[in-house]
Amino acid sequence: MEKTAKIGLWFNRQSAEYFWGHGQDLFQLYVEEVLGHAGIPYARFDDAETLESYEPDIIVVLHPGEKEEDLNRLEQWARRGATLISYGGLNRMAGQMGCTRSVIRDAVYGDLTGLSYAQGIPVLRAVSSDPWMASEKSVIPVQADGVLRRLRKAGAEAAAAVLEFSLGAGRLIRWNVDIPANIVLLQQGGGPVVQDGIPAPDGTGAVDEGILKADDRCELDWNEDRSVTETGMPYFDTPYADWWREVIVRQLMEEAVALGMTLPFLDYWPEGVNQVAMISHDSDFNIEEAAQTTLSVLQENGVRSTWCMIEPGYSPSLYKEIQAAGHELAFHYNALEQEKGIWSAEEFARQLNVIRSTSGAPIISNKNHYTRFEGWGELYVWCEQNGIEADQTRGPSKKGNVGFPFGTSHPYYPIARSDDRNRLYRVLQIGFLTQDLEHPTLSDASVIAPFLEKVAEVRGVAHFLFHQQHIHHLGNVRHAFSQAVETAKRLGYAFWTSEEITRWEQARRAAVLRVGADGTLITENLPQGAVVSQPLDAVADPSATQAVIRFGRPCTGAASIMKAATE
Repeated sequence: MEKTAKIGLWFNRQSAEYFWGHGQDLFQLYVEEVLGHAGIPYARFDDAETLESYEPDIIVVLHPGEKEEDLNRLEQWARRGATLISYGGLNRMAGQMGCTRSVIRDAVYGDLTGLSYAQGIPVLRAVSSDPWMASEKSVIPVQADGVLRRLRKAGAEAAAAVLEFSLGAGRLIRWNVDIPANIVLLQQGGGPVVQDGIPAPDGTGAVDEGILKADDRCELDWNEDRSVTETGMPYFDTPYADWWREVIVRQLMEEAVALGMTLPFLDYWPEGVNQVAMISHDSDFNIEEAAQTTLSVLQENGVRSTWCMIEPGYSPSLYKEIQAAGHELAFHYNALEQEKGIWSAEEFARQLNVIRSTSGAPIISNKNHYTRFEGWGELYVWCEQNGIEADQTRGPSKKGNVGFPFGTSHPYYPIARSDDRNRLYRVLQIGFLTQDLEHPTLSDASVIAPFLEKVAEVRGVAHFLFHQQHIHHLGNVRHAFSQAVETAKRLGYAFWTSEEITRWEQARRAAVLRVGADGTLITENLPQGAVVSQPLDAVADPSATQAVIRFGRPCTGAASIMKAATE
Protein backbone atom coordinates (compact mmCIF):
# COMPACT_ATOMS: atom_id res chain seq x y z
CA MET A 1 0.00 0.00 0.00
CA GLU A 2 1.30 3.44 -0.91
CA LYS A 3 2.31 5.73 1.89
CA THR A 4 0.05 8.68 2.67
CA ALA A 5 1.83 11.99 2.25
CA LYS A 6 2.34 13.94 5.45
CA ILE A 7 1.12 17.51 5.04
CA GLY A 8 2.33 20.01 7.60
CA LEU A 9 0.99 23.55 7.84
CA TRP A 10 3.60 26.01 9.11
CA PHE A 11 2.28 28.94 11.14
CA ASN A 12 4.77 31.14 12.95
CA ARG A 13 2.68 32.02 15.98
CA GLN A 14 5.11 34.53 17.46
CA SER A 15 5.20 36.53 14.23
CA ALA A 16 1.42 36.19 13.85
CA GLU A 17 0.81 37.84 17.23
CA TYR A 18 2.84 40.83 16.03
CA PHE A 19 0.79 41.06 12.82
CA TRP A 20 -2.54 40.74 14.66
CA GLY A 21 -1.43 43.37 17.15
CA HIS A 22 -1.11 45.79 14.24
CA GLY A 23 -4.48 44.96 12.70
CA GLN A 24 -3.11 42.74 9.92
CA ASP A 25 -5.30 39.89 8.72
CA LEU A 26 -3.70 36.50 8.12
CA PHE A 27 -6.25 34.95 5.81
CA GLN A 28 -3.69 32.29 4.84
CA LEU A 29 -5.09 30.48 7.88
CA TYR A 30 -8.12 29.72 5.72
CA VAL A 31 -6.15 26.82 4.23
CA GLU A 32 -7.29 24.91 7.32
CA GLU A 33 -10.93 25.47 6.37
CA VAL A 34 -10.21 24.42 2.79
CA LEU A 35 -8.50 21.18 3.83
CA GLY A 36 -11.02 20.52 6.59
CA HIS A 37 -13.94 20.75 4.20
CA ALA A 38 -12.13 18.68 1.56
CA GLY A 39 -11.44 15.97 4.14
CA ILE A 40 -7.67 16.09 3.64
CA PRO A 41 -5.44 14.78 6.48
CA TYR A 42 -3.00 17.42 7.71
CA ALA A 43 -1.31 18.71 10.84
CA ARG A 44 -0.74 22.35 11.75
CA PHE A 45 2.38 23.44 13.60
CA ASP A 46 2.98 26.72 15.41
CA ASP A 47 6.47 25.66 16.50
CA ALA A 48 9.28 24.95 14.02
CA GLU A 49 10.96 22.20 16.05
CA THR A 50 7.71 20.26 16.38
CA LEU A 51 7.10 20.54 12.64
CA GLU A 52 10.60 19.26 11.89
CA SER A 53 10.14 16.26 14.18
CA TYR A 54 6.91 15.41 12.31
CA GLU A 55 8.99 15.19 9.09
CA PRO A 56 6.30 16.38 6.69
CA ASP A 57 6.60 15.55 3.02
CA ILE A 58 4.78 18.72 1.97
CA ILE A 59 4.90 21.95 3.94
CA VAL A 60 2.19 24.53 3.28
CA VAL A 61 3.46 27.91 4.44
CA LEU A 62 0.63 29.76 6.20
CA HIS A 63 2.71 32.44 7.91
CA PRO A 64 6.50 32.07 8.10
CA GLY A 65 7.43 35.39 9.68
CA GLU A 66 9.52 38.15 8.13
CA LYS A 67 12.83 37.83 9.93
CA GLU A 68 15.98 36.60 8.22
CA GLU A 69 16.02 33.46 10.36
CA ASP A 70 12.40 32.71 9.42
CA LEU A 71 13.10 32.80 5.70
CA ASN A 72 16.39 30.93 6.03
CA ARG A 73 14.49 28.19 7.82
CA LEU A 74 12.20 27.75 4.83
CA GLU A 75 15.11 27.45 2.43
CA GLN A 76 16.77 24.87 4.67
CA TRP A 77 13.61 22.77 4.79
CA ALA A 78 13.45 22.77 1.01
CA ARG A 79 17.14 21.95 0.54
CA ARG A 80 16.70 18.98 2.87
CA GLY A 81 14.05 17.55 0.54
CA ALA A 82 10.70 19.04 1.53
CA THR A 83 8.20 20.43 -0.97
CA LEU A 84 7.11 23.90 0.18
CA ILE A 85 3.97 25.62 -1.11
CA SER A 86 3.32 29.30 -0.42
CA TYR A 87 0.31 31.32 -1.57
CA GLY A 88 1.86 34.71 -2.16
CA GLY A 89 4.08 36.18 0.57
CA LEU A 90 7.80 35.46 1.11
CA ASN A 91 8.58 38.74 -0.61
CA ARG A 92 11.91 39.23 1.12
CA MET A 93 13.04 36.05 -0.66
CA ALA A 94 12.26 37.37 -4.15
CA GLY A 95 15.76 38.67 -4.79
CA GLN A 96 17.57 35.54 -3.69
CA MET A 97 15.21 33.51 -5.88
CA GLY A 98 16.23 35.63 -8.86
CA CYS A 99 12.87 37.42 -9.09
CA THR A 100 11.46 40.91 -8.87
CA ARG A 101 8.08 41.91 -7.49
CA SER A 102 5.45 43.39 -9.78
CA VAL A 103 2.53 45.58 -8.80
CA ILE A 104 -0.99 44.66 -9.91
CA ARG A 105 -3.68 46.66 -8.15
CA ASP A 106 -6.73 45.32 -9.96
CA ALA A 107 -8.31 41.89 -10.06
CA VAL A 108 -6.79 39.42 -12.51
CA TYR A 109 -7.88 36.13 -14.05
CA GLY A 110 -5.89 32.95 -13.68
CA ASP A 111 -5.73 30.67 -16.70
CA LEU A 112 -4.29 27.45 -15.28
CA THR A 113 -4.52 25.28 -18.40
CA GLY A 114 -0.75 24.80 -18.40
CA LEU A 115 -0.89 22.93 -15.08
CA SER A 116 -1.30 19.16 -15.33
CA TYR A 117 -3.70 18.99 -12.38
CA ALA A 118 -5.90 21.89 -13.54
CA GLN A 119 -7.64 20.12 -16.41
CA GLY A 120 -11.28 21.18 -16.58
CA ILE A 121 -10.84 24.15 -14.26
CA PRO A 122 -12.21 27.37 -15.81
CA VAL A 123 -10.45 30.71 -15.89
CA LEU A 124 -10.61 32.00 -12.31
CA ARG A 125 -10.96 35.51 -10.92
CA ALA A 126 -8.36 36.57 -8.37
CA VAL A 127 -9.37 39.60 -6.34
CA SER A 128 -5.74 40.50 -5.68
CA SER A 129 -2.36 39.17 -6.65
CA ASP A 130 1.26 39.72 -5.63
CA PRO A 131 3.34 38.44 -8.54
CA TRP A 132 7.01 37.76 -8.81
CA MET A 133 8.61 38.04 -12.24
CA ALA A 134 11.38 35.55 -12.89
CA SER A 135 14.65 36.88 -14.29
CA GLU A 136 16.38 35.13 -17.16
CA LYS A 137 19.66 35.68 -15.28
CA SER A 138 18.52 33.74 -12.22
CA VAL A 139 21.00 31.07 -11.08
CA ILE A 140 18.19 29.12 -9.38
CA PRO A 141 16.21 26.89 -11.75
CA VAL A 142 12.67 28.25 -12.00
CA GLN A 143 9.61 27.00 -13.84
CA ALA A 144 6.69 29.34 -14.54
CA ASP A 145 3.21 27.89 -15.14
CA GLY A 146 -0.24 29.28 -15.78
CA VAL A 147 -1.09 32.85 -16.75
CA LEU A 148 -2.56 35.81 -14.90
CA ARG A 149 -4.26 38.27 -17.23
CA ARG A 150 -6.18 41.49 -16.87
CA LEU A 151 -9.50 40.36 -18.35
CA ARG A 152 -11.19 36.98 -18.25
CA LYS A 153 -11.64 36.36 -21.97
CA ALA A 154 -9.05 38.42 -23.80
CA GLY A 155 -6.89 40.26 -21.31
CA ALA A 156 -3.22 40.99 -21.71
CA GLU A 157 -0.87 38.67 -19.86
CA ALA A 158 0.29 40.17 -16.56
CA ALA A 159 2.37 37.41 -14.95
CA ALA A 160 2.68 33.67 -14.46
CA ALA A 161 0.23 32.10 -12.02
CA VAL A 162 2.77 30.02 -10.13
CA LEU A 163 6.54 29.71 -9.93
CA GLU A 164 8.50 26.62 -8.94
CA PHE A 165 12.09 26.81 -7.68
CA SER A 166 14.48 23.87 -7.33
CA LEU A 167 16.36 24.14 -4.04
CA GLY A 168 18.75 21.34 -3.14
CA ALA A 169 16.79 18.10 -2.73
CA GLY A 170 13.45 19.89 -2.54
CA ARG A 171 11.38 22.65 -4.08
CA LEU A 172 9.67 25.93 -3.28
CA ILE A 173 6.39 26.53 -5.08
CA ARG A 174 5.16 30.10 -4.83
CA TRP A 175 1.77 31.18 -6.14
CA ASN A 176 1.47 34.71 -7.46
CA VAL A 177 -2.08 34.62 -6.08
CA ASP A 178 -2.84 34.44 -2.38
CA ILE A 179 -5.38 31.69 -2.95
CA PRO A 180 -6.79 31.35 0.59
CA ALA A 181 -7.20 35.13 0.93
CA ASN A 182 -8.92 35.24 -2.45
CA ILE A 183 -11.37 32.57 -1.33
CA VAL A 184 -12.15 34.62 1.78
CA LEU A 185 -12.60 37.88 -0.12
CA LEU A 186 -14.85 36.24 -2.72
CA GLN A 187 -17.00 34.50 -0.11
CA GLN A 188 -17.16 37.23 2.54
CA GLY A 189 -16.41 40.40 0.58
CA GLY A 190 -13.40 42.67 0.43
CA GLY A 191 -14.27 44.33 3.72
CA PRO A 192 -17.13 45.08 6.11
CA VAL A 193 -20.52 46.10 4.73
CA VAL A 194 -20.87 49.76 5.72
CA GLN A 195 -22.28 51.34 2.55
CA ASP A 196 -24.20 50.51 -0.61
CA GLY A 197 -22.53 48.56 -3.37
CA ILE A 198 -21.98 49.54 -7.00
CA PRO A 199 -25.09 48.93 -9.14
CA ALA A 200 -25.07 46.98 -12.39
CA PRO A 201 -24.62 49.26 -15.43
CA ASP A 202 -27.49 47.49 -17.23
CA GLY A 203 -29.98 48.29 -14.47
CA THR A 204 -30.47 44.68 -13.34
CA GLY A 205 -28.64 45.02 -10.03
CA ALA A 206 -29.69 48.15 -8.15
CA VAL A 207 -27.87 47.28 -4.92
CA ASP A 208 -27.57 51.00 -4.10
CA GLU A 209 -31.11 51.31 -2.72
CA GLY A 210 -30.10 52.41 0.78
CA ILE A 211 -30.37 48.99 2.43
CA LEU A 212 -27.17 47.38 3.69
CA LYS A 213 -27.08 43.80 2.43
CA ALA A 214 -24.66 40.93 1.91
CA ASP A 215 -24.35 41.67 -1.81
CA ASP A 216 -23.19 45.24 -1.21
CA ARG A 217 -19.68 43.74 -0.88
CA CYS A 218 -19.61 41.48 -3.91
CA GLU A 219 -16.11 41.26 -5.38
CA LEU A 220 -17.18 40.22 -8.89
CA ASP A 221 -17.37 42.38 -12.00
CA TRP A 222 -20.76 43.06 -13.56
CA ASN A 223 -19.30 42.84 -17.07
CA GLU A 224 -16.51 40.25 -16.80
CA ASP A 225 -18.13 37.70 -14.50
CA ARG A 226 -21.68 37.34 -15.84
CA SER A 227 -23.22 35.33 -18.65
CA VAL A 228 -26.77 35.43 -19.98
CA THR A 229 -29.20 32.58 -20.59
CA GLU A 230 -31.02 31.96 -23.87
CA THR A 231 -33.81 34.24 -22.62
CA GLY A 232 -31.38 37.04 -21.77
CA MET A 233 -31.24 36.52 -17.99
CA PRO A 234 -27.84 37.67 -16.59
CA TYR A 235 -26.17 35.63 -13.87
CA PHE A 236 -22.79 35.22 -12.19
CA ASP A 237 -21.72 32.04 -13.86
CA THR A 238 -18.68 30.61 -12.04
CA PRO A 239 -18.19 29.44 -8.44
CA TYR A 240 -14.67 30.86 -8.41
CA ALA A 241 -14.02 30.21 -4.71
CA ASP A 242 -15.03 26.55 -5.07
CA TRP A 243 -12.63 26.12 -7.97
CA TRP A 244 -9.80 27.86 -6.11
CA ARG A 245 -10.39 25.35 -3.30
CA GLU A 246 -10.03 22.61 -5.89
CA VAL A 247 -6.73 24.09 -7.07
CA ILE A 248 -5.29 23.82 -3.55
CA VAL A 249 -6.41 20.21 -3.12
CA ARG A 250 -5.50 19.08 -6.62
CA GLN A 251 -1.99 20.46 -6.30
CA LEU A 252 -1.44 18.67 -2.99
CA MET A 253 -2.54 15.41 -4.62
CA GLU A 254 -0.21 16.06 -7.54
CA GLU A 255 2.72 16.71 -5.23
CA ALA A 256 1.97 13.55 -3.25
CA VAL A 257 2.08 11.52 -6.47
CA ALA A 258 5.36 13.19 -7.45
CA LEU A 259 6.80 11.91 -4.16
CA GLY A 260 5.54 8.39 -4.83
CA MET A 261 2.80 8.76 -2.24
CA THR A 262 -0.95 9.15 -2.11
CA LEU A 263 -3.42 11.52 -0.44
CA PRO A 264 -6.74 9.87 0.54
CA PHE A 265 -9.59 12.07 1.73
CA LEU A 266 -13.05 12.05 3.27
CA ASP A 267 -15.61 12.65 0.54
CA TYR A 268 -17.91 15.69 0.65
CA TRP A 269 -21.08 13.61 0.88
CA PRO A 270 -22.11 10.18 2.20
CA GLU A 271 -22.16 7.08 0.03
CA GLY A 272 -24.62 7.42 -2.85
CA VAL A 273 -24.83 11.23 -2.75
CA ASN A 274 -23.02 13.28 -5.40
CA GLN A 275 -24.39 16.75 -4.66
CA VAL A 276 -27.19 18.27 -2.62
CA ALA A 277 -30.14 20.52 -3.38
CA MET A 278 -31.85 22.64 -0.75
CA ILE A 279 -35.12 24.54 -0.76
CA SER A 280 -35.82 27.29 1.74
CA HIS A 281 -38.77 29.61 2.29
CA ASP A 282 -39.04 32.98 4.06
CA SER A 283 -42.38 33.46 5.80
CA ASP A 284 -42.74 37.21 5.08
CA PHE A 285 -46.22 38.41 6.17
CA ASN A 286 -46.88 34.96 7.75
CA ILE A 287 -49.91 34.22 5.57
CA GLU A 288 -51.13 30.81 6.75
CA GLU A 289 -53.06 30.13 3.56
CA ALA A 290 -49.79 30.58 1.64
CA ALA A 291 -48.15 28.12 4.01
CA GLN A 292 -50.85 25.54 3.30
CA THR A 293 -50.34 25.97 -0.44
CA THR A 294 -46.61 25.55 0.02
CA LEU A 295 -47.10 22.37 2.03
CA SER A 296 -49.22 20.95 -0.78
CA VAL A 297 -46.67 21.91 -3.46
CA LEU A 298 -43.87 20.33 -1.46
CA GLN A 299 -45.84 17.12 -1.04
CA GLU A 300 -46.66 17.00 -4.74
CA ASN A 301 -42.97 17.38 -5.59
CA GLY A 302 -41.77 14.94 -2.93
CA VAL A 303 -39.25 17.20 -1.21
CA ARG A 304 -38.65 18.56 2.27
CA SER A 305 -37.54 22.13 2.90
CA THR A 306 -36.37 24.71 5.45
CA TRP A 307 -38.92 27.30 6.63
CA CYS A 308 -37.32 30.55 7.85
CA MET A 309 -39.84 32.16 10.17
CA ILE A 310 -40.16 35.90 10.69
CA GLU A 311 -41.77 37.39 13.81
CA PRO A 312 -44.55 36.80 14.86
CA GLY A 313 -44.66 33.54 12.85
CA TYR A 314 -47.49 31.03 12.42
CA SER A 315 -50.03 29.48 14.76
CA PRO A 316 -48.91 26.52 16.91
CA SER A 317 -51.08 24.09 14.95
CA LEU A 318 -49.54 25.09 11.63
CA TYR A 319 -46.04 24.74 13.07
CA LYS A 320 -46.91 21.18 14.10
CA GLU A 321 -48.21 20.43 10.61
CA ILE A 322 -45.01 21.73 8.99
CA GLN A 323 -42.81 19.65 11.28
CA ALA A 324 -45.01 16.55 10.91
CA ALA A 325 -44.37 16.74 7.15
CA GLY A 326 -40.61 16.50 7.81
CA HIS A 327 -39.70 20.13 7.17
CA GLU A 328 -37.23 22.19 9.22
CA LEU A 329 -38.24 25.30 11.15
CA ALA A 330 -35.62 28.04 11.03
CA PHE A 331 -35.31 31.75 11.91
CA HIS A 332 -35.77 34.77 9.63
CA TYR A 333 -34.16 37.72 11.44
CA ASN A 334 -35.71 41.06 10.47
CA ALA A 335 -33.38 44.07 10.63
CA LEU A 336 -35.05 45.95 7.75
CA GLU A 337 -35.53 49.56 8.90
CA GLN A 338 -38.51 50.07 6.59
CA GLU A 339 -40.30 47.45 8.69
CA LYS A 340 -38.98 48.92 11.96
CA GLY A 341 -36.31 46.26 12.17
CA ILE A 342 -33.18 46.87 14.23
CA TRP A 343 -29.65 45.58 13.61
CA SER A 344 -28.44 44.64 17.10
CA ALA A 345 -27.46 41.63 19.18
CA GLU A 346 -30.35 42.28 21.56
CA GLU A 347 -32.94 42.40 18.77
CA PHE A 348 -31.56 39.27 17.13
CA ALA A 349 -31.89 37.36 20.40
CA ARG A 350 -35.36 38.78 21.13
CA GLN A 351 -36.82 37.85 17.74
CA LEU A 352 -35.24 34.41 17.86
CA ASN A 353 -36.70 33.73 21.29
CA VAL A 354 -40.17 34.63 19.97
CA ILE A 355 -39.89 32.10 17.13
CA ARG A 356 -38.46 29.40 19.40
CA SER A 357 -41.12 29.86 22.06
CA THR A 358 -44.07 29.97 19.66
CA SER A 359 -42.88 27.14 17.40
CA GLY A 360 -41.57 24.87 20.13
CA ALA A 361 -38.66 24.02 17.81
CA PRO A 362 -34.97 24.29 18.78
CA ILE A 363 -34.15 26.42 15.66
CA ILE A 364 -30.52 26.02 14.61
CA SER A 365 -30.55 27.86 11.26
CA ASN A 366 -31.12 31.49 10.20
CA LYS A 367 -31.52 33.63 7.10
CA ASN A 368 -31.74 37.43 7.41
CA HIS A 369 -34.77 39.15 5.93
CA TYR A 370 -33.89 40.90 2.64
CA THR A 371 -30.33 39.54 3.10
CA ARG A 372 -29.69 42.41 5.55
CA PHE A 373 -26.06 42.43 6.57
CA GLU A 374 -23.70 44.89 8.22
CA GLY A 375 -20.05 44.84 9.18
CA TRP A 376 -17.99 41.67 8.86
CA GLY A 377 -18.71 39.07 11.51
CA GLU A 378 -21.10 40.38 14.14
CA LEU A 379 -23.97 38.34 12.68
CA TYR A 380 -21.95 35.18 13.19
CA VAL A 381 -21.11 36.17 16.75
CA TRP A 382 -24.82 36.67 17.47
CA CYS A 383 -25.53 33.26 15.96
CA GLU A 384 -22.85 31.66 18.16
CA GLN A 385 -24.23 33.36 21.25
CA ASN A 386 -27.75 32.11 20.55
CA GLY A 387 -27.19 28.55 19.42
CA ILE A 388 -27.66 29.21 15.70
CA GLU A 389 -25.33 26.78 13.94
CA ALA A 390 -25.98 27.68 10.29
CA ASP A 391 -26.75 30.84 8.34
CA GLN A 392 -28.19 31.26 4.83
CA THR A 393 -28.04 35.05 4.44
CA ARG A 394 -25.37 35.30 1.74
CA GLY A 395 -27.29 35.29 -1.52
CA PRO A 396 -28.48 37.65 -4.26
CA SER A 397 -31.11 40.29 -3.61
CA LYS A 398 -31.56 41.41 -7.23
CA LYS A 399 -32.51 39.98 -10.61
CA GLY A 400 -29.08 40.59 -12.13
CA ASN A 401 -26.80 39.12 -9.46
CA VAL A 402 -28.22 35.62 -9.17
CA GLY A 403 -25.95 32.60 -9.42
CA PHE A 404 -22.59 32.74 -7.66
CA PRO A 405 -22.12 36.37 -6.50
CA PHE A 406 -19.91 35.10 -3.66
CA GLY A 407 -18.10 32.53 -5.76
CA THR A 408 -19.33 29.47 -3.91
CA SER A 409 -22.02 26.83 -3.64
CA HIS A 410 -20.33 24.89 -0.84
CA PRO A 411 -21.18 25.14 2.85
CA TYR A 412 -18.26 26.77 4.64
CA TYR A 413 -17.17 28.27 7.92
CA PRO A 414 -16.42 32.01 7.59
CA ILE A 415 -13.32 33.58 9.08
CA ALA A 416 -13.00 36.46 11.56
CA ARG A 417 -10.74 39.49 11.20
CA SER A 418 -7.46 40.23 12.96
CA ASP A 419 -9.13 41.58 16.11
CA ASP A 420 -10.42 38.03 16.70
CA ARG A 421 -7.17 36.41 15.51
CA ASN A 422 -8.70 35.22 12.25
CA ARG A 423 -10.52 32.35 13.92
CA LEU A 424 -13.28 30.44 12.16
CA TYR A 425 -16.79 31.28 13.31
CA ARG A 426 -18.75 28.24 14.49
CA VAL A 427 -21.55 28.99 12.05
CA LEU A 428 -21.88 27.12 8.77
CA GLN A 429 -22.70 29.44 5.88
CA ILE A 430 -25.04 27.94 3.25
CA GLY A 431 -25.63 30.60 0.61
CA PHE A 432 -28.40 30.54 -1.98
CA LEU A 433 -28.40 30.91 -5.77
CA THR A 434 -31.62 32.76 -6.51
CA GLN A 435 -35.10 33.40 -5.24
CA ASP A 436 -38.67 33.16 -6.59
CA LEU A 437 -37.95 32.25 -10.20
CA GLU A 438 -40.53 33.60 -12.65
CA HIS A 439 -41.54 36.38 -10.26
CA PRO A 440 -42.20 39.45 -12.46
CA THR A 441 -39.25 41.40 -11.00
CA LEU A 442 -36.79 38.51 -10.70
CA SER A 443 -35.04 35.99 -12.91
CA ASP A 444 -36.85 33.40 -15.00
CA ALA A 445 -36.54 29.61 -15.03
CA SER A 446 -33.88 29.60 -17.74
CA VAL A 447 -31.22 29.80 -15.00
CA ILE A 448 -32.24 26.49 -13.42
CA ALA A 449 -30.27 24.15 -15.68
CA PRO A 450 -27.01 26.19 -15.76
CA PHE A 451 -27.11 26.65 -11.98
CA LEU A 452 -27.59 22.95 -11.33
CA GLU A 453 -24.95 21.97 -13.86
CA LYS A 454 -22.38 24.38 -12.39
CA VAL A 455 -23.05 23.23 -8.82
CA ALA A 456 -22.80 19.58 -9.89
CA GLU A 457 -19.34 20.24 -11.36
CA VAL A 458 -18.03 21.22 -7.92
CA ARG A 459 -20.40 18.91 -5.96
CA GLY A 460 -21.79 21.69 -3.78
CA VAL A 461 -25.27 22.71 -2.60
CA ALA A 462 -27.83 24.11 -5.04
CA HIS A 463 -29.94 26.25 -2.71
CA PHE A 464 -33.12 27.81 -4.12
CA LEU A 465 -35.24 30.26 -2.12
CA PHE A 466 -39.00 30.44 -2.72
CA HIS A 467 -41.27 32.60 -0.56
CA GLN A 468 -44.52 30.97 0.52
CA GLN A 469 -46.52 34.01 -0.53
CA HIS A 470 -45.23 33.84 -4.11
CA ILE A 471 -45.79 30.09 -4.33
CA HIS A 472 -49.36 30.78 -3.24
CA HIS A 473 -50.17 33.80 -5.40
CA LEU A 474 -48.16 33.22 -8.58
CA GLY A 475 -48.72 30.18 -10.76
CA ASN A 476 -45.53 30.83 -12.71
CA VAL A 477 -43.50 30.68 -9.50
CA ARG A 478 -45.16 27.39 -8.55
CA HIS A 479 -44.32 25.99 -11.97
CA ALA A 480 -40.70 27.18 -11.69
CA PHE A 481 -40.47 25.51 -8.29
CA SER A 482 -41.56 22.19 -9.75
CA GLN A 483 -39.21 22.65 -12.69
CA ALA A 484 -36.26 23.25 -10.36
CA VAL A 485 -37.08 20.13 -8.33
CA GLU A 486 -37.61 17.96 -11.41
CA THR A 487 -34.36 19.11 -13.03
CA ALA A 488 -32.36 18.59 -9.83
CA LYS A 489 -33.71 15.08 -9.37
CA ARG A 490 -32.89 14.24 -12.98
CA LEU A 491 -29.31 15.42 -12.43
CA GLY A 492 -28.91 13.19 -9.37
CA TYR A 493 -29.32 15.71 -6.56
CA ALA A 494 -30.36 14.64 -3.08
CA PHE A 495 -32.67 17.09 -1.30
CA TRP A 496 -31.61 17.99 2.24
CA THR A 497 -32.68 20.62 4.75
CA SER A 498 -30.30 23.20 6.19
CA GLU A 499 -30.17 21.25 9.44
CA GLU A 500 -29.26 18.03 7.64
CA ILE A 501 -26.45 19.74 5.74
CA THR A 502 -25.19 21.28 8.97
CA ARG A 503 -25.28 18.04 10.96
CA TRP A 504 -23.48 16.17 8.20
CA GLU A 505 -20.76 18.80 7.90
CA GLN A 506 -20.32 18.86 11.66
CA ALA A 507 -19.98 15.06 11.71
CA ARG A 508 -17.42 15.16 8.89
CA ARG A 509 -15.37 17.80 10.69
CA ALA A 510 -15.47 15.72 13.90
CA ALA A 511 -13.92 12.76 12.06
CA VAL A 512 -10.16 12.31 12.37
CA LEU A 513 -7.86 11.47 9.46
CA ARG A 514 -4.20 11.36 10.36
CA VAL A 515 -1.03 9.77 9.07
CA GLY A 516 0.79 7.22 11.21
CA ALA A 517 4.55 7.04 11.63
CA ASP A 518 4.73 4.34 8.94
CA GLY A 519 2.70 6.39 6.46
CA THR A 520 -0.58 4.55 6.88
CA LEU A 521 -3.84 6.49 7.10
CA ILE A 522 -5.58 6.27 10.46
CA THR A 523 -9.26 7.18 10.66
CA GLU A 524 -11.36 7.73 13.76
CA ASN A 525 -14.94 8.78 14.47
CA LEU A 526 -16.17 8.45 10.89
CA PRO A 527 -19.87 9.30 10.50
CA GLN A 528 -22.20 6.62 9.19
CA GLY A 529 -22.10 6.49 5.40
CA ALA A 530 -18.83 8.41 5.16
CA VAL A 531 -16.64 7.58 2.19
CA VAL A 532 -12.87 7.61 2.43
CA SER A 533 -11.66 7.94 -1.15
CA GLN A 534 -8.32 6.83 -2.51
CA PRO A 535 -6.84 8.50 -5.62
CA LEU A 536 -5.78 5.99 -8.27
CA ASP A 537 -2.97 6.02 -10.80
CA ALA A 538 -4.83 6.58 -14.06
CA VAL A 539 -2.02 4.94 -16.03
CA ALA A 540 -0.91 2.01 -13.87
CA ASP A 541 -4.23 0.99 -12.31
CA PRO A 542 -6.67 -0.65 -14.76
CA SER A 543 -9.60 -0.05 -12.40
CA ALA A 544 -9.13 3.70 -12.80
CA THR A 545 -11.26 3.72 -15.94
CA GLN A 546 -14.25 2.60 -13.85
CA ALA A 547 -13.60 4.95 -10.94
CA VAL A 548 -15.40 8.14 -10.03
CA ILE A 549 -13.60 11.44 -10.60
CA ARG A 550 -12.81 13.47 -7.51
CA PHE A 551 -10.59 16.57 -7.60
CA GLY A 552 -9.73 15.77 -11.20
CA ARG A 553 -8.48 12.26 -10.40
CA PRO A 554 -10.00 8.77 -10.62
CA CYS A 555 -10.74 7.63 -7.08
CA THR A 556 -12.05 4.55 -5.40
CA GLY A 557 -14.00 4.60 -2.18
CA ALA A 558 -14.56 3.42 0.41
CA ALA A 559 -16.02 0.58 2.51
CA SER A 560 -12.98 -1.63 1.95
CA ILE A 561 -10.59 1.30 2.36
CA MET A 562 -12.39 2.48 5.47
CA LYS A 563 -12.21 -1.01 6.95
CA ALA A 564 -8.52 -1.38 6.21
CA ALA A 565 -7.73 2.07 7.53
CA THR A 566 -9.53 1.61 10.83
CA GLU A 567 -8.29 -1.88 11.67
